[in-house]
Amino acid sequence: MGVETDAGYLTASLNKLVNWARKNSLWPATFGLACCAIEMMASTDSRFDLARFGSEAFRASPRQADVMIVSGRVCKKMAPVLRQVYDQMPDPKWVIAMGDCASNGGVFNNYAVVQGVDQIVPVDLYVPGCPPSPDALIHAIMELQKIVENERFSDRR
Repeated sequence: MGVETDAGYLTASLNKLVNWARKNSLWPATFGLACCAIEMMASTDSRFDLARFGSEAFRASPRQADVMIVSGRVCKKMAPVLRQVYDQMPDPKWVIAMGDCASNGGVFNNYAVVQGVDQIVPVDLYVPGCPPSPDALIHAIMELQKIVENERFSDRR
């Protein structure tokens, strides 16, 4: 793959440099659908300061985002829209399911609600709670940074 030496030093160094830049500039595309979205917005205020991770600018366009944060319940009519937004994001991309409703349908176990966003898009991290606190979302961002830091170019989907 590209320019490599026998020991693979050049590729390993490039992986570290690119992953360092990615992990410190994760730009989220918000998909706030219910009450969890309020907690997601609260994570950017001065008390929680999501800006220290380079994620303070929520992107309105999926073409400028690395991470999709799905917060709240997803109804079956919204599922194709969620998939379309995910498909418009450039690679590499990650998904965080925020809250019980996004993770497994929560208390809305009926015919109109998708029982987990992982039925629509691949999910990398789940944030439990109803609604989860901004601290829990920040913890998920920190865990995602660890995942990004240890990836190789050949590992991404």
